[in-house]
Amino acid sequence: MSNDVIKTSNKIAVIGTGSWGTALAVLLARNGLSVNFWGRNTAHLQEIEKSRCNSKYLPNIKFPEKLEIHTSIESCINNVNEILLVVPSSGIRETLNLVQPYISKSNSKIAIASKGLEQDNLKLLHDVVLDVLGNDTDVCILSGPTFAMEVAKGLPTAITVASNNQHLATTFATHLSNDHFRAYTSDDIIGVEIGGAVKNVMAIAAGIADGLGFGANTRAALITRALAEISRLGQKLGGKQETFMGLAGLGDLILTCTDNQSRNRRVGLGLAEGKSIEQIQIELGQVAEGISTTKKIFELAKTLDIEMPIVQEVYNVLYMNKTPTQAVHALLARDTGSEF
Repeated sequence: MSNDVIKTSNKIAVIGTGSWGTALAVLLARNGLSVNFWGRNTAHLQEIEKSRCNSKYLPNIKFPEKLEIHTSIESCINNVNEILLVVPSSGIRETLNLVQPYISKSNSKIAIASKGLEQDNLKLLHDVVLDVLGNDTDVCILSGPTFAMEVAKGLPTAITVASNNQHLATTFATHLSNDHFRAYTSDDIIGVEIGGAVKNVMAIAAGIADGLGFGANTRAALITRALAEISRLGQKLGGKQETFMGLAGLGDLILTCTDNQSRNRRVGLGLAEGKSIEQIQIELGQVAEGISTTKKIFELAKTLDIEMPIVQEVYNVLYMNKTPTQAVHALLARDTGSEF
């Protein structure tokens, strides 16, 4: 079966009407899929249905004809082949519980484009899917260096689609790919998830360093050591070393640490200016996953006895009232040792 036939014969549900969910829904619809689109805020759904544009999160990006707004989650996932969840990591389990009554064998293929861990038990998000929907559920993770607006504008982009089921990974890679969007597949779902989650913490650190005026040397060193911490944690959990040198590891880390489109980097910049977390979140107007993920990764590293000094200092700033300047000095004051 050709890619064109695959793309035009499938219907997919996209759950989550933030900037990234909207960008992916638009991309899939442009690629020829029939896309059912749903989010929790009914008033917002009615607004985007009327304007055929998500002016709140992705202004000036018109919806393709094949993108259909649904105000009922039941109608959204009725007769679809796959379900793509693009909600904050803290809402994954709740969303899965909403979806679960309407799941059948024909639409039990789940993809997640969220980045983070579950709050209470520090589970990876694909494990939350299996926990709620059953261990026989097919699940994949979409991750990589992507800003929603650039994807929506059709700028060249590449991501990784990871799954233990390579047929599912290939299916989603095919759905997403076109002449300006390239999706690679991977069987390292753990490594891809860890890379996507922890890079948000590192982006806060990068924003702090840049906000304090420490310059390009500091930023380069920070990104390099951040990659070492991510790889250390990921391999401990069963991820593959090469994954952290790829799009879902190094690629995503570079993107989110160096460009102000990154909400997490802007959190760090705000902290360096002396703003409170509450003020920063109000200004952002969207969830910055790195804030909650910092606490989760700090706790996970402590449980696994893994050294993650950058994560620890971001945690100290966010949760222990340490100033950004004190945190940077604490990192520089660490004992001298071998790089590897």
